[in-house]
Amino acid sequence: MATNSEAMPDAQEGVRRRDFIYVATGAFGAVGAAAVAWPLINQMNPSADVLALASIEVDLSPIQPGQAIKTIWRSKPVFVRNLTAAEQAEANKVPVSDLRDPQTLAERTIEGRSNWLVTLGVCTHLGCVPLGAAEGEVKGDYNGYFCPCHGSHYDTAGRIRKGPAPTNLEVPEYRFKSDTLIEIG
Repeated sequence: MATNSEAMPDAQEGVRRRDFIYVATGAFGAVGAAAVAWPLINQMNPSADVLALASIEVDLSPIQPGQAIKTIWRSKPVFVRNLTAAEQAEANKVPVSDLRDPQTLAERTIEGRSNWLVTLGVCTHLGCVPLGAAEGEVKGDYNGYFCPCHGSHYDTAGRIRKGPAPTNLEVPEYRFKSDTLIEIG
């Protein structure tokens, strides 16, 4: 028969084994939880097609003064307009204090290239696509853009002048890569 002092080392050995099993089970469970959670977290990242449209290049060379084009960026329409000298003068003579969302043409364009206006083609009222970028479309009371959904009128600088839209057409981030090429995004 074993004495108390001889039985003690076996009891300590059992405690050590049990602690190891608890730690190993906890570590295995944590690795398993991370393996399950990673796909769920990773699926929230943008898809490859969205990342591919993170920026686009637009060739400005075919756009004549007074013309505009529509393009698509991040699944939204974008209007690129080559303003004439008369359109720029008209936009600059409007008192900023008369505007609902006060911005000058210079604040909406890149310095030294005030003839190029780039805006998202999404009405700031309820998200309709305004008319006025294509040849023959209604341009509204201010010769800019007209939203047929609820009657918002924008001027040639994309600023709200009449109707329910609360703000001007949004100007996305863009930069000139050359005299005839811009990168949006």
